[in-house]
Amino acid sequence: MWRSDGYGLVIEVANGQAQTYETTSLSCMPEKPSPLVSGADPTGAVSFGRHDQPEETLRRTSATQGELRLLGTAADIDLVAIPAIPAECTHPMAKDPLTTFDTFWANLAENYNSTVRKHVDWNALRNTYRPQVNANTTPAQLYQIMINMVQPLGDAHIEISGPDDDNYEGFRPGTRYTDGPGGIKKKAAVTAVDAHLHDLGVRDIRTWGNGNLAYADLPDGRGYLRLTAFQDWDTKPDSYLARQALLDQVLDEVFSDAHVKAWKSLVIDLRYNDGGDDELGLSLAGRMTDHPYPAYTKIARNSPTDPTKYGRARVVTVAPTAGRPHYTGPVRLLTSDLTISAGETFIEAMMQRQPAVTRVGTTTQGVFADNPDRKLPNGWTVSVGNEDYIAPDGRNYEGPGIPPTTTVPVFTPDQLGSHQDPALDLTTNTP
Repeated sequence: MWRSDGYGLVIEVANGQAQTYETTSLSCMPEKPSPLVSGADPTGAVSFGRHDQPEETLRRTSATQGELRLLGTAADIDLVAIPAIPAECTHPMAKDPLTTFDTFWANLAENYNSTVRKHVDWNALRNTYRPQVNANTTPAQLYQIMINMVQPLGDAHIEISGPDDDNYEGFRPGTRYTDGPGGIKKKAAVTAVDAHLHDLGVRDIRTWGNGNLAYADLPDGRGYLRLTAFQDWDTKPDSYLARQALLDQVLDEVFSDAHVKAWKSLVIDLRYNDGGDDELGLSLAGRMTDHPYPAYTKIARNSPTDPTKYGRARVVTVAPTAGRPHYTGPVRLLTSDLTISAGETFIEAMMQRQPAVTRVGTTTQGVFADNPDRKLPNGWTVSVGNEDYIAPDGRNYEGPGIPPTTTVPVFTPDQLGSHQDPALDLTTNTP
C-alpha cells in the first residue's frame, strides 16, 4: 500500500490489481480498479490498466519507497509505503450536498497550485459559500456555487462536471478559450487556416488522428505541421500507447529523409491546441535535435496545508529519437491564447533547442499541470492542477502564459472571415 507525495493518492496493490483512492483530509473516493497488465520490465516497473492496455506503472525503489508513472505524463510520482489504507477509505461516503461541497473545497484547498499566485483566499471563499449549502440545496444551485468559487481563479484547467451533463471550464480573463466570451471553435479555426493554405497554392493537406494532425508542403520549400491536440485522436483503443504509435507513424512520414534535407524551415502550428499527453510533445521535439537537452522541470505541491510547499524537482529531458532522421534547421512555432496545456509544455520543450526557435502569434493560455478528474461524492468531478512547470529560462509561466517572440494577431473575426493569416504569412516570408 502506497501514498503519493502530493497528488492525494493512495494505491493498494493486491490480488492482481491496483486500487487507487483519491483522498483529502475530509474524503476518500475510490477509482475503478486497474488489473495487472504485465509483470516487471527491466526497470522493475509493473503495468496496470484496462482492456489489456497499460495506463500506469508502479516500481518499487526501496523497501519503503516507489514511483508511479501515469502513462502520457512527463515524470514519475514519488510513493511512500504505508501500513494500511486510511480509515475513511473503508466505507462509502455520504452523497449529500454539504459533503459534496466539502470534498470539492478540500480538493482545491489541498492540491491546487495557484491560489497564492492569484491572490485568492480559498478559506474565505469557503466561509462565504458553505453557509449557502444545506440538505435542500438543489444540484443546479450547488453547481452554480462551485462555479462562483472557481471563477476568480481564471484557470482553464479547472473543470467541473455538473448536473444534466453540464460542464464548466475556466479560462484566463481576456482570452478566447473555447467556452469563454468570444470563444472560437476548432472547426472554424482549422477551416480558415486551410482556406489560406489553399490561397497560397497548397493542394495537398494530409491529416491523421481525427483531423488533429495535419501536414502540408508549402510552395516556397517550407514544411507546415499542425497539431490541434495531443489527445482525442480516435485511436483504437483510446490509450496513450495507441496515440504514441500513431504519432510515431505520422512523424516517420513527416520527418522523412527527403523532407529533412529539403525543408528551408518548418512551421509548427499550435494556435489551437487542446492539450493532452505531454509525452507526445516530447516525442515530437525529439525529431528536431541531435543532442539531448532539458525540456522543463516539474514540481508538485505536496502539503495539504501549505500551498507554497513542493516536492522534489523532476527534470524532464528531450532526447533525439533513435534510428530516425532529425531536422535541425529553423523552426517557427505559431501560438495563441488557444494554445493550452500539453501545447504549452511542448513549447517549453523547444525553448533550449538549437538553433533557437521563434514564436509568432499571441500569448498562450497559461496552464501546464496535469489535471486529472477528481471524483465528488454525488458523482460529479472536478479537475485540479497541482504542479508547476519551470521552463529552461527559469520562469514559471503558469497563469500568464508563454509570450511570443513576435506578436501578431491570431484568429480575429476579419481573419476568420476572409482567409487572412498574417502569423503564417510572417513565418513563410521570413528567412
